[in-house]
Amino acid sequence: MSTIPTRKDVPIEHQWKLEDIFPEQKAWDQEYAEVKSKLAKTAALQGTLNNAEAIKKAFELDDELSLHTERLVVYANMKHHEDTTDPTFQALMDKSSKLSVEVGEALSFVSPEILSLSDEKLQELVKDPALQTYKKSLGDLIRQKPHVLSKEEETLLAMARNMSGAPSTIYSMINNADLKFPKIKNDKGEEAELTQSSYIQFLESRNPEVRAAAFHAVYSTYAKQKNTIGATLSANISKNIFYSKARKYPSALEATLFGDNIKPEVYTNLVDTIHESLPIMHRYLALRKKLLKVDELHMYDLFTPLVEQFDMHITYDEAKQTVKDSLKPLGEKYQEILQDGYDNRWIDIYENQNKRNGAYSWGSYGTHPYVLLNHKENLNSMFTLAHEMGHAIHSYLSDANNPYHEAQYTIFLAEVASTLNEALLMDYLLKKTTDPKEKLYLLTYYADQFRTTVFRQTMFAEFEKITHEKAEKGESLTPQEFSKIYYDLNVLYHGKDMVVDQDIEMEWARIPHFYNSFYVYKYATGFSAATSFAKQILDEGKPAVDRYLGFLKSGGSDYSIEILKRAGVDMSTPEPIKQAMSVFKSLVDQMEELTK
Repeated sequence: MSTIPTRKDVPIEHQWKLEDIFPEQKAWDQEYAEVKSKLAKTAALQGTLNNAEAIKKAFELDDELSLHTERLVVYANMKHHEDTTDPTFQALMDKSSKLSVEVGEALSFVSPEILSLSDEKLQELVKDPALQTYKKSLGDLIRQKPHVLSKEEETLLAMARNMSGAPSTIYSMINNADLKFPKIKNDKGEEAELTQSSYIQFLESRNPEVRAAAFHAVYSTYAKQKNTIGATLSANISKNIFYSKARKYPSALEATLFGDNIKPEVYTNLVDTIHESLPIMHRYLALRKKLLKVDELHMYDLFTPLVEQFDMHITYDEAKQTVKDSLKPLGEKYQEILQDGYDNRWIDIYENQNKRNGAYSWGSYGTHPYVLLNHKENLNSMFTLAHEMGHAIHSYLSDANNPYHEAQYTIFLAEVASTLNEALLMDYLLKKTTDPKEKLYLLTYYADQFRTTVFRQTMFAEFEKITHEKAEKGESLTPQEFSKIYYDLNVLYHGKDMVVDQDIEMEWARIPHFYNSFYVYKYATGFSAATSFAKQILDEGKPAVDRYLGFLKSGGSDYSIEILKRAGVDMSTPEPIKQAMSVFKSLVDQMEELTK
């Protein structure tokens, strides 16, 4: 019999309180009916958007429909996540998803109609007092005008959307459905299933033969599909170049960054600064080789724990208190919001049968945010709590200080608040411990976050940059060329203490993020910005805290780079990345000292 409870057996105090969005199903049904009835209002506005009053009405209707649809979608999805087998909420989720598409279609005329106005008229509208609430929305539309095509051309591009998604769809089917790995021997010498999800568990084995077998099995399997996956990735790059040229951008990279109004220098600064910091990464890898007591450090040795299992049993109540104590530097107001989340059931805490796995923070404007956990009593779960409450409090403060249409922060900013909480928690734990073994365990935990989130994601970002630039010059991208570029980057990033096994040249075929192009750099910039904020807060105190809380309250009221800059982190310069690297260097220094 399973020890995991069913949803109905979960104590109410361990469940999130979704009644704060809708007290009952009837209220959801009523709001759904209201949105459906208001959709008809959009037709009356079509063809009238040539003056400030009409445009204001369109923006206000967009806000109203979008906000209520968001509430319906969020509630339906979160109810579904409580028990993914419950057909009631599967149906509700499907219903809300279709409504979201309907709302999008009904409002699709707004932007093209406004942009059909003359440049002079648009500049008048930006200055019109009636539209001051929507000044940023309108300004952003005008900024995009040079890249918006004629109605006929836009229709053609829209019709091509399903085709343009083909590379990603095909790759997903190959990677998730068709690709099968051979069985390998586990730690007990038994034949075991090797899958996408179990691969990292094999790489964490203390037995180097198990690690090597898993590594070679995975990449030899990808190598058998290299021509198909190579053609798929090449097609995706061609698609990006097609859209960038069609919309008159200088490059695919600039086309992707344009939405967030981010200059290419932010991307290139990241790559260049990480190159300068590679000697610190190489020192860390030399230390990893020493701690693992191996003659050669291989690519399959990167996930093996460096410290013999150090058991940190942390109950949920202990985790809550430790997280709260670690976030004291952020001031009383932050502590109050955190406690409000603890006390008023923002959090769905433990696993139950058929509950969605993983963790996230989500919610809708007008009610507090929510956090889904599957809490285990260990260090990783405590960091997850800190991380997700960082997202939640960022959303809480963004919503409280901005109108709906300016409350949502961008993906570029999304990981900053969550990662900052982790940085403060780590600093607190390192200062508190007196046990050298625990300290080394914590240091390696943190150093590996730098390795995977900053160095590894920047290497991915550089791979994307090189491959797109080659294609833009008209050079062919064969599987062999992908492998050579990827292998050479691994040699550069991992240094002389690492045996860069030839099989790693196929890892490009395993990375699904390459089909969401020029996205991964945001992990590295977000982590760097958060580390920079944490350093400033711990060094300066209140002035830095005030700047940071200003960042959390800004939502999407300005462009991401400007919001960060006002708070003291200028991502248009290499400085925040350098500050993050100084923290990484300090970790490596401490680890070297502890292992002398």
